Amino acid sequence: MYDISTRKRTLALLSQGRSLNSVSRETGISRAAIRAWRQRLEPRSRTTPPDPGPPADESAYAYLLGLYLGDGCLSTHPRGGHYLRIACADAWPGLIAQCREAIERVRPGTGVYVVQKQGCVAVTSYSRSWPALFPQHGPGRKHERRIALEPWQQAIVDHHPWDFVRGLIHSDGCRVTNWTTRIVGGRRKRYEYPRYFFTNRSDDIIRLFTAALDQVGVEWTKANAHNVSVARKASVALMDAHVGPKY
Repeated sequence: MYDISTRKRTLALLSQGRSLNSVSRETGISRAAIRAWRQRLEPRSRTTPPDPGPPADESAYAYLLGLYLGDGCLSTHPRGGHYLRIACADAWPGLIAQCREAIERVRPGTGVYVVQKQGCVAVTSYSRSWPALFPQHGPGRKHERRIALEPWQQAIVDHHPWDFVRGLIHSDGCRVTNWTTRIVGGRRKRYEYPRYFFTNRSDDIIRLFTAALDQVGVEWTKANAHNVSVARKASVALMDAHVGPKY
């Protein structure tokens, strides 16, 4: 950052009829900077970005929060602001479309685009307000640090638990068909039944997921420390009505 006196001395050299190249060589200041000073002498003030306020659409935010906790991240832009990136597999075009729609509903007017990766896409959006909307952002992997919702986030999840559950399932969960065999009338018969799985290495995110399931009356079990299963018929029916398989 150059002070006002330096800027004035540099422009004074130009006023003597010197070329932009010669002044740049003598002062060591780039020609782009000198050209900018001719348009505006005073440096622009650097202020803290304003509070973005609450999400424009809370149900879309609850869904997007679930996606972010599962497969999302924030990365810093060199000139300020942050990119929100949600990884989505190519196999689920409907999920990609829902993710884009959720971002647009949470922050209307914010650009959203897709970056193709090997086997997946990164649904991406740039804004200075993303860290305020996703305060769980921080250094390191999510499962290696504490993840907790702010009170205002918890209030949104409490009002829209199914959207939150759907976002988590669409990121780190799945609906599968299991099968088993039974002896009926002396003959072995094959039975198939659907179930939902959610897998995440963060104990905190697992707790957020199961707390939301408890709120909506879905029975669950833990297959192990990082896997939650929903297999009871009534609970699977609830999940089918509000979540459904990826597409």
